[in-house]
Amino acid sequence: MSDTPIVPDHAAPAEKPALKVLLAAPRGFCAGVVRAIDAVEQALKLYGAPVYVRHEIVHNKYVVEDLKRKGAIFVEELDEVPDTTAPVIFSAHGVPKSVPEAAAGRNLFAIDATCPLVTKVHREAQVHFKRGRHILLIGHKGHPEVVGTIGQLPDGAFTLIETAEEAERVTPPDAENLAYVTQTTLSLDDTAEMVAILRRRFPKLAEPHKEDICYATTNRQEAVKVIAPKVDALIVVGAPNSSNSQRLREAAERAGCPRAALVQRAADIDWSVFSGLSSLGVTAGASAPEVLVEEIIDAFAARYDVRVETVTSTEEDVFFPLPRVLRPDAAAE
Repeated sequence: MSDTPIVPDHAAPAEKPALKVLLAAPRGFCAGVVRAIDAVEQALKLYGAPVYVRHEIVHNKYVVEDLKRKGAIFVEELDEVPDTTAPVIFSAHGVPKSVPEAAAGRNLFAIDATCPLVTKVHREAQVHFKRGRHILLIGHKGHPEVVGTIGQLPDGAFTLIETAEEAERVTPPDAENLAYVTQTTLSLDDTAEMVAILRRRFPKLAEPHKEDICYATTNRQEAVKVIAPKVDALIVVGAPNSSNSQRLREAAERAGCPRAALVQRAADIDWSVFSGLSSLGVTAGASAPEVLVEEIIDAFAARYDVRVETVTSTEEDVFFPLPRVLRPDAAAE
């Protein structure tokens, strides 16, 4: 009889380390994003392909690629759209007034999918301007929402403020007639600091009737603040050009999370950063679909024995109806 030990054909798999995943709620799509995506899909259903969309309808590559497969054509500027009877949809971020004016001049079938909360900021700015106030706009230069807001009024109506340092040194044309508005997707803490500086420097500063930072941005940041101190690391599912997603990552770091990263897809996870964990926080920016959250949790489940716990900080029930021309009852009106 041979003394050679019998080796099994398949060695038993190594036991995976345990990982507790704290899943933030609310997370992911907000009402404005749902409305914008639904607008493109409904236009494709009613009018067929192609449907043109100026700028990314929302800042998420997965969403954009999915809509492309269904027949949407994305362009950066209106002059890329041929003379056509097909719908041309403006993104959730809003556009300067010159864009719908140019569309009307070409008799294009334009549909405005601007988030109603962005439209609220536009209207506030217009009211302040009519009342003779110079407007301080707190936001990020070059962001589509900021470009759209500035484009609602004549040149010189706004002064853009991006940092607390700029708030300290801004010199508006008339310190006695000032108002401020903000981009809707900013950091709550950064914005509060800048507003406090402006209030101190300009006591007559006119303010929004209601906070400009949208409910979804607020709720997602607050949810992250609850989870971040309790986990070894946190992933924000979202795109690098998504302002609200970047602010979630910053909120996690400020709340004490030692490792926080913005990740678009499971393939983008840097496992050198996310190895050796016992707890992980997961959230998603307002333009990131839930399927990507599930994909990333599945990627961790392949390496860890995952137990998911949802941490709910608030409930959301906000709904925005589609633009009127896309509603099922529009034909009957």
